[in-house]
Amino acid sequence: MDLLDSDACYRVLQTRDARFDGRLFVAVTSTGIYCRPICPARTPKQENCRFFASAAASQEEGFRPCLRCRPETAPDLASWRGTSNTVSRALALIAEGALDGGEAGVDALAERLGVGGRQLRRLFKQHLGATPVAVAQTRRVLFAKQLIQETRMPLAEVALASGFGSIRRFNETFQGLYQRPPGALRRKQSVETTASAVADAGVTLRLRYRPPYDWAAMLSYLSARAIQGVEQVSDARYLRTVSQDGAVGTVEVTHEPARNNLVVKIRFPRVQVLPAIIARVRRVFDVGADIEVIGAHLSKDPFLAPLVALRPGLRAPGAWDGFELAVRAILGQQVTVEAARKLAGKLVVLCAEAPMEGLPSGLSRAFPSPERVVATDLGALGMPSARKASLKALAQAALADPLLFHPFGTVEEGIARLRSIRGVGEWTAQYIALRALRETDAFPASDVALLRSAATDAGARPTPEDLIQRAEPWRPWRAYAAQHLWAADPGLRPRLQEVRHG
Repeated sequence: MDLLDSDACYRVLQTRDARFDGRLFVAVTSTGIYCRPICPARTPKQENCRFFASAAASQEEGFRPCLRCRPETAPDLASWRGTSNTVSRALALIAEGALDGGEAGVDALAERLGVGGRQLRRLFKQHLGATPVAVAQTRRVLFAKQLIQETRMPLAEVALASGFGSIRRFNETFQGLYQRPPGALRRKQSVETTASAVADAGVTLRLRYRPPYDWAAMLSYLSARAIQGVEQVSDARYLRTVSQDGAVGTVEVTHEPARNNLVVKIRFPRVQVLPAIIARVRRVFDVGADIEVIGAHLSKDPFLAPLVALRPGLRAPGAWDGFELAVRAILGQQVTVEAARKLAGKLVVLCAEAPMEGLPSGLSRAFPSPERVVATDLGALGMPSARKASLKALAQAALADPLLFHPFGTVEEGIARLRSIRGVGEWTAQYIALRALRETDAFPASDVALLRSAATDAGARPTPEDLIQRAEPWRPWRAYAAQHLWAADPGLRPRLQEVRHG
């Protein structure tokens, strides 16, 4: 599906406007190649150009990725979120492997999202110009190409890590798409190493984002909540343990502002989980947000405009794991962030097995699974019995429904499912939806800090009902509005007043 305004798209291409990188792709009929709008190659004639909303749409029409501008490194923007929340949520699930089974999984994915399979395919065609399966396949190929060019992983490991069923299928796909074998795409100075050496040294990848990015605010959020033994924030980096299917590793994230990248270093013994780990990093650090579009929308409100102006790159941090975030939310009920962090540390020690060996200094344990929480006596936590019962109920619910912390149906249905768990009220459910389900319109209106920051200049705080009504124009990005209100701590209030009245 071509974008409608070909003339406007061609002007973007002529000027190589970086603001549109990740929002559109140009395919050149005379070469059979598709590029990012910032590609340094000579600008083709307009009559030879076709413009698409996604890389998947370009590939589905038979075009192959440019080796010069590398479409796999374009910002993975969710600019369609305001138009189709269903597509946004589906993309998050696809990134976590929801369509690894191919076409047969589309109907199951649609059911999880509360729509029919035909409707989901129609929405993907409308907003991305490609089918869900084509999007999943394109992601797989582009991720494989990134691994080939940015790491020294053996090609057999690359095929496994990117979800190809066999080496033969991997080779055939690259030969057909790039007209050369995978090994020919490896940089000349990059020498392939052994699988064990890669596991020891780790895999380093770069995730591109749309600037601006308030890295200091993100690290501040993570540092205030870092659980001892599980996470560490120091020297402008975030480091944490990763546990999956009995295997344990680490992930380290740093910032490369000059290149608009997050640098992710993963040490994990099983390469098959690399896509899932990358998807989690994207979620925690909100890499896919089209922050310019969101900021422009929120700035239409006179009250929010100065908040956005002070922190134009503020992101909405996500959760590493849905169950972990939900536990944190319950631990944080009616206590400070610091108190909740200490309680989480106690829970980890109480539920975890013996400290793990071979981890970086300061890391010793993984966050406990629902099974461990159910099996552990939580009496030593020093919490009210009702809250301990809520933790048990949460863990039991997570065991009963493995998809509990994934988008399912509408936002309202997701909130209702969470509220059916003992001890999970409206605030907790909205907070989980915001951080774990990544619902961009989730809004815990009863949060004390939100109400305090939303107070008028005269000091009058709104009621939760008043705040919900006031936040109506902020849709569909109320979660980002909430993040700006949370960031507007008392120390910033004088500056905010100056901006408002300046």
